[in-house]
Amino acid sequence: MSIRAAWQALWGGSEVKQSAAGPVYAQLRVGQAVLTPHRFDRLADEGYTRNVIAYRAVNEIARGAASVQWKLFKVGRASRAEVEEHDLLDLIERPNPMMGRSEFMEGLFGFLMIAGNSYMEAVGTGRRNDPPRELWTPRPDRMFVIPANTGMPKAYEYRAGGATKRWEADPVTGQSDIRHVKLFNPLDDWYGLSPMAAAALSIDQHNEQGKWNAALLQNAAVPSGVLVYEPKEGSGALTDEQFHRLKAEWQESYQGAKNAGRPPLLEGGMTWKQTGLSQKDMDFLNAKNTSARDIALAFGVPPQLLGIPGDNTYSNYQEARLALWEETILPLLSHLAGELNAWLAPRFGENLMLEPGVDSIPALSARREAKRDSVRKDMQAGLLTINEGREELGRDKIEGGDTIYIPATQVPLGFEADSADDPPIGGTDPDEAEKLYRLTYGDHKGKKPRSQAA
Repeated sequence: MSIRAAWQALWGGSEVKQSAAGPVYAQLRVGQAVLTPHRFDRLADEGYTRNVIAYRAVNEIARGAASVQWKLFKVGRASRAEVEEHDLLDLIERPNPMMGRSEFMEGLFGFLMIAGNSYMEAVGTGRRNDPPRELWTPRPDRMFVIPANTGMPKAYEYRAGGATKRWEADPVTGQSDIRHVKLFNPLDDWYGLSPMAAAALSIDQHNEQGKWNAALLQNAAVPSGVLVYEPKEGSGALTDEQFHRLKAEWQESYQGAKNAGRPPLLEGGMTWKQTGLSQKDMDFLNAKNTSARDIALAFGVPPQLLGIPGDNTYSNYQEARLALWEETILPLLSHLAGELNAWLAPRFGENLMLEPGVDSIPALSARREAKRDSVRKDMQAGLLTINEGREELGRDKIEGGDTIYIPATQVPLGFEADSADDPPIGGTDPDEAEKLYRLTYGDHKGKKPRSQAA
């Protein structure tokens, strides 16, 4: 029996919509844990804990994203209203007794940058339909995906210290108390590809250049060379025993980054000749900065923000920070918002939508001001009503704000002035005229529109 036929039999003949390719690759690992493609501990150790550029890049992204507050909206087909107090907002603000929103989000995005994968665990009352009361972020290297034959996860397993914790997942919808957040990976069906892995070669180069420079300083910065055996008497060739002994001593005492520049102790007939490139010739400083720029490029962080010299992509620090938010952090926040709205928000009710509160981000103040100027010009040109302008700026509509104003006088379109002495307001409906009059001018010294003066 085919997979589709089995599902139709299970669900009473109803059609099951699923990927046609999903079951094909899932058959290779059905019921078995899929190992992560990269060792998280190596990436975290060599990249995050030992490389200052990668460390700073991860923190720039994770701490920036963690600083953003979240907003909740009740949405309909033609309506959208912000919800200022809700249990879901309380959960986001205080995910668990050990963490606040900032620490939780920093860990979530930090894992995503280092491993390419992050997980959120929902902890509830144990009753199926109850909303969760806590959220946690398990270490991604300890979490394993168990595929089902539908191309969806069958379960998730967390393995640590010889113990295993298992969370079942719906093989059709993928719903589970675990939510897997991952970055795009073209070579893996189950796990994401991290910027840290993409930058691994540059990180290794940067680390080795740092070790080499440190070793040169420790050994008086003596350059490399070759050892020449030129005895005054006898053959110029070493015996096999002498050769192997000298080679072993040389490898142990003078080769490698930790021995860089160490001056050798020479026996009779041996001379030292420099043949290697000097530190200036190898231009270590520029090479190190090049590796640093490659690391910053992989993470999407402008090099100027990381203190890397020689990069003038942006004219000032403010432009570089704006680029970080617009090109890196905001897309990541949007990605997380999609995951939360698909997994967490429906557990608290229908038509709820979480969004990052980007209006409060200081780095985007210049962008907000530019947008306000653009909307203001469109309103002054008669292209937008007050409410359309407010909607463009993410604000609620106001009563009487659906009128287009003439650019020359900024009065409601269609109203005429009765005389040059009175404000240009009028109309046939006295109540409407009074309302528009006050909306436009306020209480104008107690005078009434000409339509009511009669």
